[in-house]
Amino acid sequence: MSSDVAITATGHIALVEIRRPPANYFDHGLIAELVRSANSLRDEGIRAIVLCSEGKHFCAGADFAGGAMGDDRHRTAELLYREAIRLFEIDVPIIAAVQGSAVGGGLGLACAADFRVASPATRFHPNFSALGFHQGFGLSVTLPAIVGSQPAMDMLYASRRVDGRRAFEIGLADRLVAEGHERGGALELAAEIADAAPLAVRSIKMTLRQPLVERVKSVLERELAEQRRLWATADSRIGIAASLARERPVFTGE
Repeated sequence: MSSDVAITATGHIALVEIRRPPANYFDHGLIAELVRSANSLRDEGIRAIVLCSEGKHFCAGADFAGGAMGDDRHRTAELLYREAIRLFEIDVPIIAAVQGSAVGGGLGLACAADFRVASPATRFHPNFSALGFHQGFGLSVTLPAIVGSQPAMDMLYASRRVDGRRAFEIGLADRLVAEGHERGGALELAAEIADAAPLAVRSIKMTLRQPLVERVKSVLERELAEQRRLWATADSRIGIAASLARERPVFTGE
């Protein structure tokens, strides 16, 4: 186990913590480690998992500034999405404790969980159109499934950031707690789930989630293809450069 993922188990509940603060960027190796951790915990009798992160933010997705995407973004994204599919297939309920920001792929990671616990200070931000390319991590399916098609389109088209209160109103956050208590709120929800019959809960989860898993598998192919196409555009170069420079992009449609 690397130092990037830490596990703390108490009774039938486990905390799985990402440790890449402050932004907690991911890559395919980190997602693969999350999957391995969750599957090993299932075999050890864990009935609910709280996915959380160390530091200020839940997850800022992929790190375009740090070079983690490498020279071949398409290949890197392909490896990442291969692991993402396995994350959706885990049958133990997962509750994401979302502090700070969940941005881009970080929002995708939060939406891969069964539930999300947030505070008024939490920010959910699908920033893809502001970067000039297509959303990924299955958000094309998961976000509309969680909040409905109209709020999802509004968020994705405009790269609209929503705070925890708005997220709770539209169903993106399942519980709203005081700032700094996101993890505690997630643990409370995990305890409620862990009190139920574990075999029944896993069976129920897979019945309810299997159609979503199949749709995610299908849509990831389109997301990947569209990202590959749009990464080659001038608008994508403009959007990513503006984000790194913390400037407002001016897109040309090219």
